[in-house]
Parts: sequence; C-alpha cells; structure tokens
Amino acid sequence: MDSMAALTLPSYSFSSLSSLFSVASFDHGAFVSNDSRIRMCSTGGVRCDLSESLKHVNGKPTIPIVTERTLPKFMESARMEKIVNRSSTRLKLFSGSANRLLSQEIACYMGLELGKINIKRFADGEIYVQLQESVRGCDVFLVQPTCPPANENLMELLIMIDACRRASAKNITAVIPYFGYARADRKTQGRESIAAKLVANIITEAGANRVLACDLHSGQSMGYFDISVDHVNCHPVILDYLASKRICSGDLVVVSPDVGGVARARAFAKKLSDAPLAIVDKRRHGHNVAEVMNLIGDVKGKVAVMVDDMIDTAGTITKGAELLHQEGAREVYACCSHAVFSPPAIERLSSGIFQEVIVTNTIPAPKTHFPQLTVLSIANLMGETIWRVHDDCSVSSIFL
Repeated sequence: MDSMAALTLPSYSFSSLSSLFSVASFDHGAFVSNDSRIRMCSTGGVRCDLSESLKHVNGKPTIPIVTERTLPKFMESARMEKIVNRSSTRLKLFSGSANRLLSQEIACYMGLELGKINIKRFADGEIYVQLQESVRGCDVFLVQPTCPPANENLMELLIMIDACRRASAKNITAVIPYFGYARADRKTQGRESIAAKLVANIITEAGANRVLACDLHSGQSMGYFDISVDHVNCHPVILDYLASKRICSGDLVVVSPDVGGVARARAFAKKLSDAPLAIVDKRRHGHNVAEVMNLIGDVKGKVAVMVDDMIDTAGTITKGAELLHQEGAREVYACCSHAVFSPPAIERLSSGIFQEVIVTNTIPAPKTHFPQLTVLSIANLMGETIWRVHDDCSVSSIFL
C-alpha cells in the first residue's frame, strides 16, 4: 500500500489555504453571458460583475469564485469585516493595462472596486496617465507586471507611480507579478550592465514606497531595492493543483532544468512528499539558446515534474524534457510561474513532449492556446497578501 500511496502534502500548507488558490482549468459555478459583460454566479458565493469579457484557456474560464464557506477560519471573519467596511477603507487598487484581468480577479477577492484611471497613448507613443478619483492620504496599490512589451509596461508603471505621488497618496506599493529585467541580475561577462538594479532604482526614484513581487528570478534581486520588498511565492498554487491530480508519491521526481534552479526545485520537492530530485546539466552558447548535456539523478519509470520560474522560448525546458524521455521518464510535466512564451515557445510546448504545461496568470495567457496548457490563478493569493500589507500583518505566515 505504501508504494501506491497517493501524493500527500504537509497539512499546514494547503488544506487551510486551498481557497487562496484557484485553478483556471476548473469549472466554478455557472457562467451566464450578457452581451459584453459576463456574470458569474455560485450558490452561497461571491458574485463578480466584470467590465470586460472573460478570457478562456482551453475553453474554460480563468476567473475564480470564492465562497465564504470554503475560506479558512482565520480568514473568514477578517475578510467579511473588510467587505462590510470597504466603503470607508483607505486602500485603493489600480490596474495598469498589462494584465487587467488579473487585477479584476484580485479586486473581486478583496471585495473592492478597481480604482478609476485613464491610461492612453498619444500618436507618437507617449503614455498619458490620470487618476480619476482622489487618493490623498490613501494606501495605493498599483498592479502592473512588466511583461512583454517590457519597456512599454515598465514606463507605464513609472508614470502611474508618479501620478499617485503627485496626488498626495500616503503609501504607494508597486504590485509587480512579473518583474522584467530580473534575469540581468549579475555580470557574466565584461562590460555588461546589471539592468535589474537599474530598474529597481528607477522604480524607487519614481516614488514607490514598497514593491510586491512574485517569484523573482533570483533572491538577490530583492536587495537591489532601497525600499521594502514583499516576495510572494507562487509555488503553493502549483503544488495545490498537483496534489489534486493524485499522483503516486513513489512515482514522482522533481527535475531542475538547470543547475541554477536547484534550490528552487529542492524546496518544491520537499513540499511534494519530499520527492527525489534530478538535475539537467546544460551548456548555454548564447542568450535564449541552450544545449542539454547530461542528467544527474534517476527518472526511469517516473513522473517527472520540471520546475522553473519562467518559460521564455522554452528551449531549455523542452531539451530537458527530451532528455528525460530518453532516460525513461513515463510522463513529463512542466511547471513555472511566469509564462513569457516568446516565439517559438508555443510550438515547442505543444509538440506532445509534455503531459501538461502548468503556469500561473502573472502574465496574461497567450492568445494561442494548446491542449496541454493549464493556467492557475494567483488572484486570491495576491489579494490576501495586499490585505496583509495594508493591515501591517505578517505576509510570510501565509506560507507557513
């Protein structure tokens, strides 16, 4: 019976936090279309009316329904109190144009309305931002990932921060689900820039008081900021989903696609019933070009779960998956927080080499979908983190 035992996770990790994490490929309640608006209904749940149509992944909606009876007990009373008193709160939540759907999901979980903001482009490409409501003395949170086009979205975030600062906001928190330029965090050759530090300086100088980021490429990036940084780990969302698949723990192996991701994969494996670890050794000959050389560890007859912080062109993770199949892996899952999916990532990931590609919605889901893609929503996790930052409560206790 031990060899066939289902995958188990530490009881503190997900049984009490399952309502924080929602899976895009699950069906939550009934969805009724009404012209350009979509209304979501669930018995005994929270109803969210969205101002724009839902996007779908594999034909399934990505917006979660949060029901009060499924919330952990330590969150129920606090969240209900916040919903009742939201008209008097000094918390303001604004969205940039990079990932408005995620911002709407976060607002839905928090029981708030997104702040009114006018963002437009002039004919020459310049960005114009105007807040259309007062933020004087407020705790303002600006949700804007710096995903592609990275420079455009970064500049928009900076102008939003500047607008809030000039409107006398008390505190400005830049909520950056995906932090662009994070890979340029050190010098690997002479005469290179460390763009991650430069971007951190620019965000600070623009007027941000705090940064809330998800799964930074490397932990040292937090030290590049001269302001407070709250780092949110998206892995519990993915772990919760993998636990629902009931994979036998004896068949599981966690794989790091490169040596640099070993610490990340080890922490992930520890939460997956302390699964064994394998490492793909690769040699990179240029940016976005990878060549697999060797495999450290045993994957024969195993279900391999490859874990990385992002998938860009999918060269590294695809070559790694090919090697795993050559070494006898039964199935290969690809998991990451940030689905950058630069061409030709879609073609590589949809080639059939992966059983499933599991990502989160820190970046908007790609317009071209494929059957293996599953998008998990981090909205509830982000919403709870924002409440805790606003209330000066512990953020790290969410992950304990």
